[in-house]
Amino acid sequence: MEVLQKILDAGGKLYQVGGCVRDSLMGIKPHDIDYCITGLTVEKVLELFPDAEITGKDFPVFRINGDEYALARSEKKNGVGYKGFEIYTSPNITIEEDLARRDLTINAMARDMETGRIIDPYGGQRDLKKGIIRATTKAFAEDPLRVYRAARFSAKYNFHIESDTLKMMHTLKDELHTLPAERVFEETRKALNTDTPSRYFRALAQADVLDVHFKELNDLRGIPQPEKYHPEGDAFEHTMLVLDSMAKETKNEELRFSALVHDLGKATTPKEILPHHFGHDKRGPDLVKTFCERIKAPKTWEKCGIAAAEYHMQGQRFMEMRPGKKVTFLENIDKTPLKADGIAKIIDVDTSHKAKTKYIKKYSEKMFSEINGKTVRINAKGPAFAEKLHEMRVQWIAKMVQSETVLQCYKNN
Repeated sequence: MEVLQKILDAGGKLYQVGGCVRDSLMGIKPHDIDYCITGLTVEKVLELFPDAEITGKDFPVFRINGDEYALARSEKKNGVGYKGFEIYTSPNITIEEDLARRDLTINAMARDMETGRIIDPYGGQRDLKKGIIRATTKAFAEDPLRVYRAARFSAKYNFHIESDTLKMMHTLKDELHTLPAERVFEETRKALNTDTPSRYFRALAQADVLDVHFKELNDLRGIPQPEKYHPEGDAFEHTMLVLDSMAKETKNEELRFSALVHDLGKATTPKEILPHHFGHDKRGPDLVKTFCERIKAPKTWEKCGIAAAEYHMQGQRFMEMRPGKKVTFLENIDKTPLKADGIAKIIDVDTSHKAKTKYIKKYSEKMFSEINGKTVRINAKGPAFAEKLHEMRVQWIAKMVQSETVLQCYKNN
């Protein structure tokens, strides 16, 4: 209130703007609160608040008592990409003019801090109620990063993107190549952390821009699958369903990403064997690696995604494997960040094999705790030691399987 009064006494106005207004109208506690000042110059703000810290490369942002305040500003496109703008600040710029440069109507609202009145010149409240993602003005098409922001907000709030905005997203397709991979990754990471992450990729597909940074996902569109096992449709639709199923199971980013990329190999299945996808688990890892390199995904994501692509089919056949292959599978998975629990989750959301995957987790936990370099004595070193340890694990798991079989027969009788 002290900051507000000083600004009012100096002839200015103070507003809350952007996401904090949107979230409060939705009954969500805002993560950050941003303020906008109109009617004052940079010099006047510094005179009123001499201890203010100034940050921001393109325009001044004042940090006062821990909060951020910016002067109302306007933009003019002067180049290519998301940085190709000239930014102007002036005491003559109105709050409505400041809001006009914002990407989406739901982000282009302000709250007058003196009166509490909501300033909503572009229908943000209407679109919140109807669940619509809509560009504020045609200026949306001046910034390619807004393509991914619109798709992300669609995922975040489970809103649909209206048709004219999708068309504007498509007109930015060529400029998407100018975006730094790090910015694309950050929007994608945020989208993966929503309740319905598939909406992000579906929106990009609707705008026909999915192939720019997510070619491997786009290639799954129209790829048939055996209808008996996949009544949901093509490989892209299957991937989206698996992704949303994983989002319901866990907030772990690596597991959500693994669900997204586990079936990339299906896009390269030879046409003559479709709709079957024999060997897609062998083709998948290289595609995951290329995908991760393009969007600059962290190495842990890449390792988890590769493991999911390579081992999810083996995991589905775990109970049919011989003891030696079971052990090899568990040892291989244990070397990846996914571990047994992670690959089990991938398999569960992919095919509902919970009855089988419980054994992957059970056998892995017991085998590695009971048969390891500290619990057994082996008179060998190096490869010979590893080979002997492997043999002991095979014997151990063979007994486990036999005892499980006997127990099941007893129950059945």
